[in-house]
Amino acid sequence: MRRTAAEGRGPVRYGPPAPEPGLPVLPELTAVLAAAAGRSAPEPPGGGAAVREAACRHWARRGLPVEPDAVAAGPGGPALLLALLGAYGGDVLLPRPCPAWWTPQIRLLGRRAYHVPTPAECGGVPDPYALLETVRRVRAEGGDPRVLLLSVADDPTATVPPPEVLREACEAAESAGLFVISDETWRDTLHRPHEDAVLSPAEMLPDQAAVLLDLSGALLPGGWPAAVVRFPGTARGTWLRARTLDVLTATGALVAGPVAVAAAHALDEPAAVVARTRSAAALHAAVAAAAHRELLAVGALARPPRAGRHLYADLTPLRAGLARHGVGDAMELEDHLGARLGAPAPGGQRFDDELGALRFRLSTGPLLGATAEERLAALLAPDPLALPHVRRSLDRFASVLAELT
Repeated sequence: MRRTAAEGRGPVRYGPPAPEPGLPVLPELTAVLAAAAGRSAPEPPGGGAAVREAACRHWARRGLPVEPDAVAAGPGGPALLLALLGAYGGDVLLPRPCPAWWTPQIRLLGRRAYHVPTPAECGGVPDPYALLETVRRVRAEGGDPRVLLLSVADDPTATVPPPEVLREACEAAESAGLFVISDETWRDTLHRPHEDAVLSPAEMLPDQAAVLLDLSGALLPGGWPAAVVRFPGTARGTWLRARTLDVLTATGALVAGPVAVAAAHALDEPAAVVARTRSAAALHAAVAAAAHRELLAVGALARPPRAGRHLYADLTPLRAGLARHGVGDAMELEDHLGARLGAPAPGGQRFDDELGALRFRLSTGPLLGATAEERLAALLAPDPLALPHVRRSLDRFASVLAELT
């Protein structure tokens, strides 16, 4: 009997984590954390002054000036998003596909999530016309859509919306009276930073957009949970921050003291942190581009990856070959590829994509090597694709794809 996405390993309870870098922790960050290990008390709700001021400096360098009293910190993106959505209220609109951890936050609050198709150019943002039509329909049916959640550098699709596409989506949100939450976790992992321009909805809608940054996306290891959010500098933004702090307090969602020190250090972007961020982005870009070429070679579909540590592929053109292996939907595709590759390959159903579509996300981290030494060698190599262990990983991926043709 065919399973549905809600059964067994459905996306709400067992959604995959965000792609890990697959790289050793930067020694400078390890030293900062170790020096702060004696801090036994957590940060106050919303974070202490040091981490909030560092976040202000971080955003100011990106053209988003903000005061510390319009910033809050929490123990990771999911906890902070949950508090923010809980504070704001109403139903939420999201692009399809979307990060695996977004929808569970909404459902946990007992709210409705409405997924809107994305434009042909990219993921991360909804098609503006589809957004307006969805809002109209939901309100006609008695729903209460208030929030649009989007991303300027997308997980899972690894795409970056062009400025004009993002602008149109923001204009549609403004006309529909929606508050925008922009997840900018992957903003600093661009594969071609000199070619892709990244804008923030907070530049276009300064009074009705919040910016969420999970530091594990580019600055901290996933095991050191810390995230910051930038609120509008308005009376409503002040109200929303206060409500968000109420939720963080009630749920005990506080940043650990030593992690807050490391987070503040990373947000200030000293030379070693900047160098690691750039070199890691370049490494994942090279490996993702190579994996993308292998996908196109067998007739699969995939937008060119432009950010992050992953790519998103559609194997629908290979449906006949997949059927010979007993694969007929995204969940079965996940099982098959995970077994053959020896690494997770979460299907599109994990990202609220259609179960019947044969789509999956491939993380590039496992392709960098099996040991910390191999992965560090890939980071330091002038041409990581020339390393034997990276080449073997890509050859195995190509071989698994060839079996499906």
